Amino acid sequence: MASLYLVDSLDGVAVGGTVPLDGPEGRHAVTVSRVRVGEPLRISDGRGTVVAGSVAEVGRDTLTLAVETVSVDPAPSPSLTLVQALAKGGRDEMAVQAATEVGVDRVVPWAAARSVSRWDGAKVEKGRARWAAIVHEAAKQAIRSRVPSVGALVTTGQLVPALGEGTTVLVLDPTATVRLASWEPPADVEDIALVVGPEGGIDAAELDRLGAAGAVRVRLGDSVLRTSTAGPAALAVLQARLGRW
Repeated sequence: MASLYLVDSLDGVAVGGTVPLDGPEGRHAVTVSRVRVGEPLRISDGRGTVVAGSVAEVGRDTLTLAVETVSVDPAPSPSLTLVQALAKGGRDEMAVQAATEVGVDRVVPWAAARSVSRWDGAKVEKGRARWAAIVHEAAKQAIRSRVPSVGALVTTGQLVPALGEGTTVLVLDPTATVRLASWEPPADVEDIALVVGPEGGIDAAELDRLGAAGAVRVRLGDSVLRTSTAGPAALAVLQARLGRW
């Protein structure tokens, strides 16, 4: 499959036209990937629109794509959101990267009670921007035409309301009686959010609060995974259960 690069907009692009690729993406294509004239390439706006064609020109740190096809990939349904607790040692970032490659549609950072890592003051926006950059690069690596969004940091009290009305919320809990592999999603489900705690697990009071808000507790199996792998593993199960894979 031809390499995929991301641009801010593809408005007005049509078959027979051209699309420039410059900035960091163009520089990477030319100087790192060493793309040459005639090579096939795909460019996406990160929102589902994809143009494909052959490279017509290559400059010092830019290239021009001759557009041969224009397509729009539909948004996956139901959508999948990962609510990832902040975790130490970069394990939360590892989870976000792998979840993007697996196919998550949205990521929401969560300041859980047992989160050792904390985003305070200027760290809030810096942390969100860092996650957004990780998602961007992981989406490119996975050749995804839709780049997942990264929401604002939420507390436990803000978590369920931030996900939006009608979202089915699943809380990954190794003590739950329901296995995720056997969980039956509602017939009309449109949005599913998976909540993953930090290394120390989800506090009992938080589990009660989320349960009172309608969340369903589920587990993967008998073993307990780290926060860096639990979310991606659970998302893979959901992808298969929902027929997205």
